[in-house]
Amino acid sequence: MTDYLQQQFGLSGKVAMVTGASRGLGKAMALALGRAGARVIVVGSTPTSAENAVRELSAEGIEATALGCDQSVPEQIDTLFREVASRFSRLDILVNNAGTIRRAPAVDYSDDDWNAVMDTNINGVFRMCRAAGAMMLKQGAGKIINIASLLSFSGGITVPAYAASKGAVSQLTKALANEWASSNIQVNAIAPGYFATDNTANLRADAERNAAISARIPAGRWGNPEDLAGAAVFLASPAADYMNGHIMLVDGGWMAR
Repeated sequence: MTDYLQQQFGLSGKVAMVTGASRGLGKAMALALGRAGARVIVVGSTPTSAENAVRELSAEGIEATALGCDQSVPEQIDTLFREVASRFSRLDILVNNAGTIRRAPAVDYSDDDWNAVMDTNINGVFRMCRAAGAMMLKQGAGKIINIASLLSFSGGITVPAYAASKGAVSQLTKALANEWASSNIQVNAIAPGYFATDNTANLRADAERNAAISARIPAGRWGNPEDLAGAAVFLASPAADYMNGHIMLVDGGWMAR
């Protein structure tokens, strides 16, 4: 990496935390941040669930630590940030990737399913942002990258809670950017399109839906987790210091069609 690229995109000396990083999109972004030089806190629902990802990062020479947090439980978020403060003394980058999805027609959608999705996808995200923001305000700098969705812009089918929660993530991103940009904290979001992950396994197994979705994507394929690497590193880097409240689509051109 040249001096200029290192200055603009390098993350050496930074502490980055990625939630939902035991697999899929979260693990890919954790790897990307580590490859750019950051020390990475890999957060899974339990420390054990994050250990395989940590081993993969460590095998590349990346300094990585496994921590656990079910972000639908406020007390676990409090515990997580106490541990981060104790072990690392700072947090430079937070990637809010952890999320859940439950599918059912709206008329059959239960309150339990609605509340479970909201507790993780927006209530938990807000609490993570609030705790990270408090640390970053004391430091005088920080980057928060929320993971929104293509469904922040469109409604999807049989996922009312997920669509509502991801719309809320986008608006929360903008609200926090308005408050914290003047304090040198950049809050932005990545909105992935259709990616090949565990969450979309049922869609990809449905031949009719898979074909309809694939036909709509100008890139001609579903995204792979590694397709988020560049967006995550950019938004975490000094190159994005003047980016505030932006929702970055990474969708193979879906929304352009």
